[in-house]
Formats: sequence, structure tokens, C-alpha cells
Amino acid sequence: MNDVERESQKVEELIAKRIRALRLAKSWTLEKLADVTGLSKSYLSQIENREKTPAISTLIKIAHALGENVRSFWNPEDDAKEASKLSIVRADERRPILAPDASGYAYESITYKKSDRLMDGYIITLGPDLPKKPMMHEGQELVFILEGRKEFIYDGQSYIVEAGDCLCFDSDRPHVGRNLDDKPVRFLAVFLNPLRLGGFGR
Repeated sequence: MNDVERESQKVEELIAKRIRALRLAKSWTLEKLADVTGLSKSYLSQIENREKTPAISTLIKIAHALGENVRSFWNPEDDAKEASKLSIVRADERRPILAPDASGYAYESITYKKSDRLMDGYIITLGPDLPKKPMMHEGQELVFILEGRKEFIYDGQSYIVEAGDCLCFDSDRPHVGRNLDDKPVRFLAVFLNPLRLGGFGR
């Protein structure tokens, strides 16, 4: 097991424990969390027991349901620091978030140091297969293709995008993507965090 895999396992364990702790703190059953998120009780149980690795879009959905920033799932409260006006994540400091799933998605967080941020940014590596289910979550999303060529399906319509192209869209519509030409696709994805907007400018 390499360092990235070890770090990913550590993050997955933190996420599972944090979701369960937040749910119990609200005195919610799995049934209640399932009702609020629209996810199944069995799937949520598998996440909490580390039997399933959720996609980032699923974590965002759970975070919003629990009234949390998705960052809090992998940053324990005792690690919280005073908000800073500037944070820098160096190239070698990117934090792997979850191991690649069955579709080959791999995420690296590039914004985790900014505790009071309004958005979450990731460098994502995309696999060749379409996920079984499209993603849907609150807010808006920006995607900038860094390398490769990608088929992006948004609300039932297919688009081909390549290095240098930028997409910006409402993420409450079904969306999903896969790489083309058997070449790696890497892109920057920025998720607007609607949970934080209420405090903007205060």
C-alpha cells in the first residue's frame, strides 16, 4: 500500500465516523437521514460502516442535510483553525479524498486549508466508464478541463469538451462524464457551497 492509498483510507475512516457522529448528535436515525437526503437507508449504513465509498456529490448532499460544510467530514473539529484571508495548498500538499471508485473518479482537494470558504475545489481524474447514476446536488459547479477529452452529459444532452474548455452549470440537474480516446482526463472542479452563502458579507 502506497502513501496515497494509506491517506485515502484514513480519510474514508474519518468521513464514516464524522457522518455517524453528526447524525447521532441530531438524534437522527438512518431512516431520517435517508428521508432528508433521498438516499437509501442501506446505502447510508454502508457508508457509515465503510462498506461503500461515496462520490463527492453524495457527500455534499449528506453534508447539506446535516447542516455542515463537506470539509468537516475529513477535518476533525479539533483541527479547526482560525479563519485566514489567504490559504495556499502547494502541489505536493493536495489531499486525496476517497480512493478511485468503480468508475475511476479520483479526487484531490485543493481548498481544504481555507476553513471559511464559500466553495470547494478539487483536481479530478476521470475514468472511461459512465457511473451507474448521474450526479445531482445543490449549488453551482465550474469545470475547467486541464488535459484530455471528455464526454459531458448534462440534463440528458451530450457535449464533448477538451483541454482549455470551461463549463459552468447549475448542479441540481443530472450530470455525468467519462473520458474519451483512452487517455487520462484531469480537470479542475469548483463547487459553490450554498450552505455558506447565508454568511457572505456578514
